[in-house]
Amino acid sequence: SFHVLHKVPSGDGPYVRAKHEQLIEKDPEAAIAWFWEAIYSGDRVDSALKDMAVVMKQLDRTQEAIEAIHSFRAMCSRNSQESLDNVLIDLYKKSGRIDEQIELLKHKLKQIYQGEAFNGKPTKTARSHGKKFQVNITQETSKTLGNLAWAYMQKSNFVAAEVVYRKANMIDPDANKALNLCHCLLKQGRYEEAGSALDDVLHYKIPGSDEAKSRNRAAELAVELLNSKRKNRAPSLLRSDRSSEDGFIEALDQWAAPRSRRLPIFEEI
Repeated sequence: SFHVLHKVPSGDGPYVRAKHEQLIEKDPEAAIAWFWEAIYSGDRVDSALKDMAVVMKQLDRTQEAIEAIHSFRAMCSRNSQESLDNVLIDLYKKSGRIDEQIELLKHKLKQIYQGEAFNGKPTKTARSHGKKFQVNITQETSKTLGNLAWAYMQKSNFVAAEVVYRKANMIDPDANKALNLCHCLLKQGRYEEAGSALDDVLHYKIPGSDEAKSRNRAAELAVELLNSKRKNRAPSLLRSDRSSEDGFIEALDQWAAPRSRRLPIFEEI
């Protein structure tokens, strides 16, 4: 049917009108107006708020989207809060609000540890480019740690980023995280360890090592590593806020304690 084909819900309420404007008419401004109408009239508020924030993000109206979520998330169901957090994390990242992104990612990791992620289920259905797929807790944990480490890198906190990348790679290794780990070690002047992380990709030991993007980045890092070794210069001045993150990093280590049986994955972190 038309609705299934175009992934538009059926009905005639403001939320359906918003989705029609978004997906069929390709008019994001009109869609936002109808999403607001849906929120104010209580029509599928969970979906309306989340979808509106995503459309606003596409229009570079990130600040507006953040404020909308903060203002109206209390109207949404408990089950929708996690997906709203995920949208907020993306919005914080896009708008350069790194500190808030870090706090929310830590909150998300704590939820995973406490068994509250995915509303207590072992997997969730995610959507990318219109296709649905299943994500398990292991993948979500690794992705969240990877995002957290990336955020630390943006703050030039390469020490904290290194610790978190290592934990992420223990759970679900991939070339991108290994190369970022190499970068963090390079920035600290720890060339031997950086070389070791790089070798894992150069010798195809890690998933994703054969992708063109990974090969190119690995080649760039190899040159940077060689130049750094030659110059043997002291690493650039770092803003290492490891001390301020020690409590969190210790908590990550504690989550690895065998006493927690709820999520075996955290025994590996």
